[in-house]
Amino acid sequence: MPIPPLTIYLAAPRGFCAGVDRAIKIVEMALTKWGAPVYVRHEIVHNKFVVDGLKAKGAVFVEELSDVPSDRPVIFSAHGVPKSVPAEATRRRMIFVDATCPLVSKVHIEAQRHADNGLQVIMIGHKGHPETIGTMGQLPDGDVLLVETTDDANTIAVRDPGAIAFVTQTTLSVDDTADIIAALKSRFPAIVSPHKEDICYATTNRQAAVRAIAPKVDAMLIVGAPNSSNSRRLVEVGTRAGCAYSQLVQRATDIDWRALTGISSIGITAGASAPELLVTEVIDAFRARFDVQVEMVETAVENVEFKVPRVLRQPA
Repeated sequence: MPIPPLTIYLAAPRGFCAGVDRAIKIVEMALTKWGAPVYVRHEIVHNKFVVDGLKAKGAVFVEELSDVPSDRPVIFSAHGVPKSVPAEATRRRMIFVDATCPLVSKVHIEAQRHADNGLQVIMIGHKGHPETIGTMGQLPDGDVLLVETTDDANTIAVRDPGAIAFVTQTTLSVDDTADIIAALKSRFPAIVSPHKEDICYATTNRQAAVRAIAPKVDAMLIVGAPNSSNSRRLVEVGTRAGCAYSQLVQRATDIDWRALTGISSIGITAGASAPELLVTEVIDAFRARFDVQVEMVETAVENVEFKVPRVLRQPA
């Protein structure tokens, strides 16, 4: 019996961004330099496959600095940490390496600059996400107000409507964030915006690729972890862009084949912390069940690369 035809529309760009690639390299280079174990505060990036691979090499993942022995190196995750964390590591005379994505660090610097200029800071982000915690933790408790929705933007109370600024989490939905910003600007015309968009290039590019694919496919799969903000936003973008079945899968084993019965086209992409190996695994799973034709949908070209910290670089 012939297998049914299927067109896979494969998004480009997809998968690892420069900040994720840099963070993983930092852990691997730290293991080479100092040997195992090397401790990592929080998951270096939000992907179980990546984290498990680094565990196998000798990385130990913990949630708090208090769980790290003072005589072993510790790495801070790509999402960033509050100022109190490196301050405590310094007090304990620990070796630490900051793997915060440079684009997240840019937001940290912005928040501090606004505060230095006497502005109260509004953070647009998701409560409890490590990036939001890290950014808000650049300033004393209470100096940054969190806004998650347009309702929050329409009701939040500020010290002085004429002296506020906003920053955003780098992995938000571009569309949702635009609505929140519009609400803030409507209430506070003097609000100071970021000098350059805070939502990072990788988040924006991956969402644009999903928008291009979603209207013309029967289903959309996003390869990524459930605790990955940028991956979850891709699912939402796919649904909003017109794909009735837009789902997140960590591995090919998570695919719900019954829900895909009768499809003739599907879009596939990956969040910024998902390795290409997992995308290949998903495509291979479809090849086992369908007569697959793959069409690349390229909406941007990425050539960004971030340097690793000097302490880990090999001498020239």
